Amino acid sequence: MQPLPQSILFCCDHNAVRSPMAEGIMKKFYGTDTYVQSVGVNNDMEIDGFAISVCEEIDVELSRHRSRSFDEMERLGDALSSFDLVVALSPASQRRALELTRYFHLKVEYWPILDPTGLGESRDTKLASYRQTRDQIVEHLKDRWGGPVIDA
Repeated sequence: MQPLPQSILFCCDHNAVRSPMAEGIMKKFYGTDTYVQSVGVNNDMEIDGFAISVCEEIDVELSRHRSRSFDEMERLGDALSSFDLVVALSPASQRRALELTRYFHLKVEYWPILDPTGLGESRDTKLASYRQTRDQIVEHLKDRWGGPVIDA
């Protein structure tokens, strides 16, 4: 187990499923001592309804999440160099994060998290895929920083 970073940025392809889930779960588990944000390589999609549903099951609110990209984050004044840790949840976001951080002393980690979009035919099988993604994120968080410090 490692100490919590002061700031962490989760990233994935569209900031619509994996990275908002990670951001929301991290905030729920560890509170406000760590500044947590999320971005995507692109921000061409809104938050995914299945991601909202499976996070509601563990009392994590995602419905107000607004998707944003690395570029938009920088334009809005959240400099990538201000984060202690960037956690990429997809290969494309790992490449983008490494490309953007090559001049900074900044740690970029890759967590291979399932992309549940496009999996399953029925609502139940889709939800099962999204739960698997959510549970992978939970396990990575617990492995890295221990169980929730906030009553989750």
